[in-house]
Amino acid sequence: MNRTRLAAAVVSALLGSTALVTAAAAPAAAATCDKDKTTYVNEEPQALQRLNARLAWTLATGRGVTVAVVDSGVEARNAHLGPALTGGKSFVPDLGARGDAVGHGTAIAGQIAARPVKGSGVIGLAPDARILPVRVFYADDEQSRSAGVGPRPDRIAAGIRHAADQGAKIINVSMSTPSDDARLRDSVAYATKKGSLVVASAGNRNVSENKNDGPRYPAAYPQAVAVAAVDTSDNVGEGSIHGPHVDVAAPGTRILTTFYAAGDCLLEEEAESTSFATAYVSATAALLAQRFPGEGPAGWKHRLEATASRDQRDTRNDSAGWGLVQPYEALTALTDGSSSGPVAPGATKAPVVTPPAASIDLTPVSDPRAGERTAATWWSLLGVSALVALALGGVLRPGRRRSTA
Repeated sequence: MNRTRLAAAVVSALLGSTALVTAAAAPAAAATCDKDKTTYVNEEPQALQRLNARLAWTLATGRGVTVAVVDSGVEARNAHLGPALTGGKSFVPDLGARGDAVGHGTAIAGQIAARPVKGSGVIGLAPDARILPVRVFYADDEQSRSAGVGPRPDRIAAGIRHAADQGAKIINVSMSTPSDDARLRDSVAYATKKGSLVVASAGNRNVSENKNDGPRYPAAYPQAVAVAAVDTSDNVGEGSIHGPHVDVAAPGTRILTTFYAAGDCLLEEEAESTSFATAYVSATAALLAQRFPGEGPAGWKHRLEATASRDQRDTRNDSAGWGLVQPYEALTALTDGSSSGPVAPGATKAPVVTPPAASIDLTPVSDPRAGERTAATWWSLLGVSALVALALGGVLRPGRRRSTA
């Protein structure tokens, strides 16, 4: 396959006069990825092998779980996705939810729940989940961006609320802003109260005007899951925003997924994208929602964090958070708070108790049996003396002289 990458472009919209929301732009098509020509790739996405998907599918496939893709829409004409879609709403004037001029939302949806298609190896990590398309932006060219149809916090917030009202258990938001916005914050809290887990991008440095590390929203809100991206060596690169908000990481490079209405395409062959990493975490969360429906958003988030792969089990860092998600481990782990790592919902972190330093008391203590010991010593000496005296007496006593004839 010829090399294909996701075009790094900023899609921005003003919040008041300062904040910017960023999302990746349309996938750039190479010779084998023509959005006007259907092409299938007969190989399984590499990320599924790294995430041990087939073992996870023995326990859950996302059946019965709705995942909302709050994004640029989802292309219903893609054969992988048509059967997966349910409902849909657009918050962009004059556009429906089941279309995608950018290709971004369609790629995300394919990672989550692409259905098998003859001649293609592409399949979603939660292949039986349903996809609820929620369109919150359209930005295919400069004219459309200047017309105010790029991603805006008010539309993203409205999309999150709508997804929660429609019963989506998982809400994928592959967008971010460095500004804490009350509408976004309230929408995440609202969704959580309704039983939905919001999974969002930790931020991409290459498509953000603010390239500094630090919190990105809605990912940084405490109820949400903030996702960083790893490369093919499972390392978080500099393209992924770092910060205390990062919860977990997932594959974000060499993403084989759905491409417009045209089948399949390999995206991001070089740089990692948190947009795509977010999709795989959303799919993992969908598996958890099927297997553990009673645990709710906080329980699903805890499973993702507690079972993530990391070098030190009891610590996180600002690049990968608690580590690389592990779907099968998340589906099988005991999360009773006994393991090291993040604190389980409803539990409190046990305080670390440092034992006092041991000290040696050198104060003299009288021996209550000293007298007895002294007497015993003297009697022993007297006994020994007597024995010596007897022995010497026997040696020195003169013998009797024998008479002679």
